[in-house]
Amino acid sequence: MKIAISGTYSSGKTFTAMVLAYYTGVPRLLSKAIREIMPGLMPGKRLSEVTPEEFLHLMIARHIGRLKSEIKMGNNYVSDGSSLQELLYGEARLVYGINPSVGSLDNAKYENDISFFARMLKEFSRSLKLHVANTFDVFFHLTHELPITEDGHRPMNTDFRDVVDKRLIEVLNEIGTPYYIVSGSVEKRVKDISDHLNLHPVMSMEEAVKRASLDYKAQDLRLEEERSRSKKQ
Repeated sequence: MKIAISGTYSSGKTFTAMVLAYYTGVPRLLSKAIREIMPGLMPGKRLSEVTPEEFLHLMIARHIGRLKSEIKMGNNYVSDGSSLQELLYGEARLVYGINPSVGSLDNAKYENDISFFARMLKEFSRSLKLHVANTFDVFFHLTHELPITEDGHRPMNTDFRDVVDKRLIEVLNEIGTPYYIVSGSVEKRVKDISDHLNLHPVMSMEEAVKRASLDYKAQDLRLEEERSRSKKQ
């Protein structure tokens, strides 16, 4: 079964997917995040500094990375998000700015590019939605209930975050993929997902959380320019 954990940024997707994979034994799909992709494509840049065309580039690069991982994993995995994530982060930038931490006024300097950006997102959305609908069997959408993680990478804009959460639900309804909303602690989320899918645990919840915590702490969460500097050294 192909399972996607859905939610806006800072909703706990990554950690929930990690714990669920350990708890149930369902393999976790591994693909590079945008912060890992950027140093190779746009050395020295932060996500907050990208132009509309660069964001489109990153969106497609991220989708290709996900697609390669999905094919490699076959028919049984749990995915941290889906290609809907980057698409809807792009849509929200039309309203809240290419750099959402600054706000919609930031788009004034891209006045000649925004209409093209919007048209391209609309066209890309046709393929991305179709791919997601044809790939995943079920989504579990995490309730938007956690505070924003201030890591210098994510946009610090609660309205942007709210609209992405709302649009994810709207698009899941549009494409017709079954989804269920889960909330609460990571233990409750994982237990609810496991019970719904009738997945039997292969280890205790305590052990699954412990192992996932070690994996989460081992992630390379350096900002884009720090990664670029280390690649040059």
